[in-house]
Amino acid sequence: MQKFNSTGSHSSSTLPRDAELQLRLADSGGSMEGRENGAGRHFLGQQQDQNTFWTKSKMLVGLDLICLCVASIPFFACELKAVTPYKRGFFCGDSSITYPYVEREAIPDSLLIAGGIIITGLTIALGECYRVRFRGVHSRAFVRNRYVSCLYKELGSFLFGCCVGQSITNMAKLSVGRLRPNFLSVCNITYASINCTPGSYVSQVTCRQPNKKMVDEARKSYFSGHASFAMYTMLYLAFYLQARLSWRGARLLRPLIQFLLIMIAIYTGLSRISDYRHHPTDVLTGFIQGGLTAYWVAFYISSMFKPCARPDLSPTSMSLESPLSSQQTVC
Repeated sequence: MQKFNSTGSHSSSTLPRDAELQLRLADSGGSMEGRENGAGRHFLGQQQDQNTFWTKSKMLVGLDLICLCVASIPFFACELKAVTPYKRGFFCGDSSITYPYVEREAIPDSLLIAGGIIITGLTIALGECYRVRFRGVHSRAFVRNRYVSCLYKELGSFLFGCCVGQSITNMAKLSVGRLRPNFLSVCNITYASINCTPGSYVSQVTCRQPNKKMVDEARKSYFSGHASFAMYTMLYLAFYLQARLSWRGARLLRPLIQFLLIMIAIYTGLSRISDYRHHPTDVLTGFIQGGLTAYWVAFYISSMFKPCARPDLSPTSMSLESPLSSQQTVC
């Protein structure tokens, strides 16, 4: 009886433990099943997030391209001769428009555009590739490739500024219609040939120049596109060097390069006066417009002067799967 009782009591004490163990196994199995289901849902969610990411990326790239095209509409409207300049008159005897026509320019349009874009664009491209390769720069942009992302931001900002600056310049040329210093020579007329009274205003004149394109170009003096474009590209590159060239081995190297860039821009504008293509006030206004555009793009659109944050590398705030290393900087 005592054995039976002891055995019975033992079995009765083990039954609840077995039941409790089964309950725990059931709970753990249910939780494992839930984890598996949760992992599956998480995987599907990652796929959906990735598809949403690429869709958003395409939309943002398309939006940037649309903005770039809209900003360049006035520029192409002028270059493609879709809009004719305003036909402004002149005062008879005005000596500022009697300069001779010089066919050869010191800095032609092709050299200006190629030099400005190649020098500035190539320097920015090399600088950004160097930063990604040796400085470990990581971008927050939606483009995942770090090289493409940095080039996309910096070169995109630079090209946007080019479009905006030249669109403003061409819009002023078309709407103002100021006569160039060589207008009478291009028009192939003189004050004596039109028989005008000195000091009187001549609102309309018939040019003897058969080339209508040359006559239209002679009405686009204000303001200088060469001066504005040269100042924008060279000053923007000077800003870029100020932000990116941090080598302190030679203290005067960076200021010297910046000085030479500004001198190139100033020489380009002054050459337009000696070529009798622009008045001095046209060149001065071009310098101001190009400089203001470069400052606006460099400090408010580009990321070159925006502070870069270093990621928190503490174990509590950084996961093991983070692609950022201790040498990387997020911009």
